[in-house]
Amino acid sequence: MKIVVISPSPVNLAQVAATLRATGDASVVAVEGGMGRLRERVAAEAPDVVVVDGMCHDSAELAEVEALNLHESRLGIILLCANQSPDFLIHAMRAGVREVLGSPPSAAELGAAVARLAARSADHARGPGRVLAFIPCKGGSGSTFLACNVAWALAEAGKSVLLVDMNLQFGDAVLFLHDHKPKTTLADVARNIARLDASLLLASLVHVSPRLGVLAAPEDPGQAVEVRPESIDALLGLAVGMFDFIVLDMGRSLDAVAIKALDHAERVYPVMQTTLPFVRDAHRLLGVFRSLGYPGSKIELIVNRHERGGEITLDDIERTLGCAPRHLVPNSFEAVAAAVNHGRPIAEVARGNPVAHAVQEIAESLLPRAAAPAGWLARLRRREQRA
Repeated sequence: MKIVVISPSPVNLAQVAATLRATGDASVVAVEGGMGRLRERVAAEAPDVVVVDGMCHDSAELAEVEALNLHESRLGIILLCANQSPDFLIHAMRAGVREVLGSPPSAAELGAAVARLAARSADHARGPGRVLAFIPCKGGSGSTFLACNVAWALAEAGKSVLLVDMNLQFGDAVLFLHDHKPKTTLADVARNIARLDASLLLASLVHVSPRLGVLAAPEDPGQAVEVRPESIDALLGLAVGMFDFIVLDMGRSLDAVAIKALDHAERVYPVMQTTLPFVRDAHRLLGVFRSLGYPGSKIELIVNRHERGGEITLDDIERTLGCAPRHLVPNSFEAVAAAVNHGRPIAEVARGNPVAHAVQEIAESLLPRAAAPAGWLARLRRREQRA
């Protein structure tokens, strides 16, 4: 990858160039000067990425970036600027800027931004992404925990993943993976849906890792009304061309917005536990899915916090619901609580924990692979049948 860095500040220029060269994976050209040298250096160097520092006070400078982007749409543009208000971010993204960072950026921030641009370039030619929806059968099911951790596992497997918090009034999915307050939410995207493009969407995400971004739920429950079915249509229609997987963390409500999202899903994962209220609500939820015409192949039931020898067995669930659980997640309250409280995936907090293994098996079921040994669910069901 070839990167051109342009800055009027010799100190910032040297620092940014040194940070990029330290990765060892990029050819870096440092250019001292202003926006007037942008087109000249792009024409001369034909870079993959341009990092432009300190030019964010004049709207004419963004116009220069926009004009360049019209002729060099393959180019990744990173703008380093102290001004990162929501209005400025929107104008910058509309001009074709792919990333906006502080000036000077930290090595981690800059490295992650370059990695995202590299991933975007590599993913450009692949097929449409797959939409997955995790939905609780009842409050407290652990659906958000599973959605977040499966999304993280898919990203760790090398896939580009978008996690969308569809719990519009009380969503907190971002807290399961990250400790920063989101600057932009799904309500903001819906408010600007007519201007939505890849740049605006990427700028609206909380980037947990180079391959995992989270579109947070609205901070104010009252803003949920701004998200409409047509907003979800536009968002997911765009996202499937940008990401390998789009993971939807659904709320309990089955309104028009939620159903529109579920219609887009290739697979829906209802999450339940082995108590009577969960079984009753799972029966109702599956009935709704049947009335919507969803085929059985679209639904993969997850039993969370499962313990062998419980009063309600897997066979009881299958007889009552008319479908067998496809995935089991064992009970490990302390490890899960520790992961949630620290805002980290469970695989980082307790990699050897059975819950981490179960999450990994769900992720692996979505990835192409050779014949694999029987998973957790198959092994446990055989034991229950023998007991």
